[in-house]
Amino acid sequence: METMISKKDIFIGLIIGLLGAFIGTFFAFQFFTKQGFIEGFRIMRQAGMIGKVITLGSVPNLILFFILLKKNKDLMARGIILAMFILVIITLFL
Repeated sequence: METMISKKDIFIGLIIGLLGAFIGTFFAFQFFTKQGFIEGFRIMRQAGMIGKVITLGSVPNLILFFILLKKNKDLMARGIILAMFILVIITLFL
């Protein structure tokens, strides 16, 4: 029973981390480009700046990580770290 709860908490943290990064990246595109999200993504990718924008968009995950640690949700915080590793791998291929 204990492992099922931990897997669920890590998965929830993973989803929170991916959503936090997506929302942060969306807002970064809204602030730094005059085009929409898709067009801004294309322009930033052509300029070679997509990794920087995704990194900037991942800043909310740092805040979420410390909030979860403060609330003693260590396994969810691990899920956010896992989401960050996944984002690093995705950024390397973009």
